Amino acid sequence: MKKIENHEQLNNYLKEYQLESIFNKSLIEHLALYSFEQGEDICSQGDTSQYLYILVKGKIKIFTSSSEGRKLILSFKTPLYLIGDIEYVQDIDIINTVEAVSPVIMIGIQYQWLKKFGSEYTPLLRFLLETVTRKFYIKSNFLSFNLLYPVEVRLASYLLSISFYDSDANNDSGLRINRLRDVADLIGTSYRHLNRVIQQLCAEGLIERTKESIIVINRDALSTLANHNIYE
Repeated sequence: MKKIENHEQLNNYLKEYQLESIFNKSLIEHLALYSFEQGEDICSQGDTSQYLYILVKGKIKIFTSSSEGRKLILSFKTPLYLIGDIEYVQDIDIINTVEAVSPVIMIGIQYQWLKKFGSEYTPLLRFLLETVTRKFYIKSNFLSFNLLYPVEVRLASYLLSISFYDSDANNDSGLRINRLRDVADLIGTSYRHLNRVIQQLCAEGLIERTKESIIVINRDALSTLANHNIYE
């Protein structure tokens, strides 16, 4: 994580996403821009939460881990998206791990300033209420049906989600072979079954497997299979 000392860029993001009315003058003075590199954790499950982040550029992956260390993808998100809002409202540790899929820029503010200058500011409280309730609704529905999708749909959605086309990002949409065991956990299947599905999608001409990576060949067909991506 790096802090970006650029007030003009910060103000541009506030205007672009119409956030100026959400924060009062005292809160705006404590807002800052932060950048995260591709693959960097923005926050980790179980850690103490200290910041409210607003995603304004890039793509993030949100996943949860079991006590046995297994991981399961919850979703991929693009702007505008909040991180740390539930933790702030409920005063709890970080619920899920959030990772930057591409280079990411966030607007961030420490909880101490939210408590001092925003605890009675109605526009901010209304904004947080809307985002928190929406998240709980989406999560309850997602967890109930995610694993009902066949593995080929989950894999197709994952491959589409890790692709990020942006002039400032590395356009590397391939999935590294050495990450397949992690991917099997993330989409909720076994490593053996994942390999069978990869062979199937290769035979159908949707993807290609090389010694180093899985490469998307037919993005449109993959999108159709993924039902336009269950993770986004």
